[in-house]
Amino acid sequence: YCIFLGGNLVVWRSKRKEVCSRSSAEAEYRAVAMGVTEMLWLKILLADIGVETEEKMKMYCDNKSAINLANNPVLHDRTKHVEIDRHFIRERIDSKELILPYMKSE
Repeated sequence: YCIFLGGNLVVWRSKRKEVCSRSSAEAEYRAVAMGVTEMLWLKILLADIGVETEEKMKMYCDNKSAINLANNPVLHDRTKHVEIDRHFIRERIDSKELILPYMKSE
C-alpha cells in the first residue's frame, strides 16, 4: 500500500505475508486492514501536531471481492478467519471515516 498526503507519498509498504491466504480477496483484505491502520496512525499523529482534517480516509482497492466483503454486513463461513480485520474495517466504514473505492489495475 501507499499513503499520500497532499499529493506526496509519505508511507509505503510491500511485504510478503507470513500467513498463507486462501484467496486473493483475503490477501487484499488483510493488506487493506494494514493500510487503514497506518492511515489512522498518521491521522492521529497529524492531530497531535495541530493538523486536523474532516476529510474521509480513502483506500483504493483493485479487488472487487475485498471491497464487497468490507461493505457487506453479513457474516459468512468463508470469511470467519479474517473476522478481526473485517470488523476493524467495517467499523471505519460504518462511522464514515473510510471509503473504499475500486481502482482498476493492470
